[in-house]
Amino acid sequence: MAQRSGQTGRDLRRSSRSAVLQRLYFGGPLSRQELAEGTGLSAASVSNVVGELLAAGAAEECGSVDSDGGRPRILLRVPPGRAHLVGVDVGETQVRVALFDLALTELAACDQPLSDHGHDVGHVVELILTGIDSVLASAAVDRAGVIGVGVGVPGIVEQGDPASKGEGAVVHGQTIDWDAVPLGRLLRAGTDLPLHIDNGAKTLGQAEMWFGAGRGARHAVVALFGSGVGACVIANGTPYRGATSSAGEWGHTKVHVGGRLCRCGSRGCLEAYVGAEALVERWGRAPAGSSEKEGLAALLAAAEAGEDEAVALLAEAAEYFGAAIADLINLFDPERILIGGWAGLLLGPRLLPAIREAATAYALRFPRARTSIDLGHLGPDAVTLSAATLPLWHFLESGGALTRPPAGQPALA
Repeated sequence: MAQRSGQTGRDLRRSSRSAVLQRLYFGGPLSRQELAEGTGLSAASVSNVVGELLAAGAAEECGSVDSDGGRPRILLRVPPGRAHLVGVDVGETQVRVALFDLALTELAACDQPLSDHGHDVGHVVELILTGIDSVLASAAVDRAGVIGVGVGVPGIVEQGDPASKGEGAVVHGQTIDWDAVPLGRLLRAGTDLPLHIDNGAKTLGQAEMWFGAGRGARHAVVALFGSGVGACVIANGTPYRGATSSAGEWGHTKVHVGGRLCRCGSRGCLEAYVGAEALVERWGRAPAGSSEKEGLAALLAAAEAGEDEAVALLAEAAEYFGAAIADLINLFDPERILIGGWAGLLLGPRLLPAIREAATAYALRFPRARTSIDLGHLGPDAVTLSAATLPLWHFLESGGALTRPPAGQPALA
């Protein structure tokens, strides 16, 4: 029977399961009484929902605590091994694929450098599919227990029809020459696992808010500083996507009219001054044959050793970065700005004081005084982990439903 709100009884049950499961996942272990208090559901509703989750294996009992004068309260949690997640980072120099359990513990990983083909679409698709097979085989995981594959990519992602389970995702990656690439459809031809595809900076932003330095904030900006530069704007706890899901292309805001040529084809972009690729290229002294990461590490080492050119280049980069952060402060008034990505975490300990100083110099005083600027907490491979949060969110939002439940466990409707 449909409810007055237009929701069916099934919709309401799924909504209740989702509320309980999210509470358990982010705050567990919890008792039934704590779940009722935290979700606003009645004790009877919580009891029914918990019964369904226990029967489906989406929750498990994990001990007890004493109560005031009554029977001990049974504690519940989401079992980490209930299901698995795959995260994929399509980076500038490699495709990294990792397998996680529900606690986001990495179980297996596969790093595959891009060949001379670069970001040729067929080549990238092959690396993703090969990586998925590799990590599942390495950990001996049943595909039936994999919630889905999350893929973080550079560029703008059109999601398409949600019912297509990622097959409709189209990527516009101007810096890697991807023009309306039907990545979801191409991956679907090689795997039957559910697909979730999004911009890498946006996935990083959500993950930092859930598990990293953004926890507890409602308004934040998470900056991804790698070969290029991107950002995820969090407004009232939710990533801001804009009309075409392209919000957050911060690296292509202009810091110098008519300035350096950027990979996007325009001039004067922030990325052309602070992106790792641009920094290594401008320095011009990286060891022959070194990777971009090795080149940036060499630049940092030269600056630490007092080499004038390296010191000046990183000082300039910190000022550009700080000025661009000031723009974010003036535009969005965030509580926190977090700098992540492998390059951000590599250079951050040296550059952060200068970045803060520049942000203070260029931002309006009132919002700057109320905005903290810090490094992210999720590490240099955070995009792989954060991509895995895409299928994780689907699992939590659906109330623990799996596309193909393991044998012996009921499907949640």
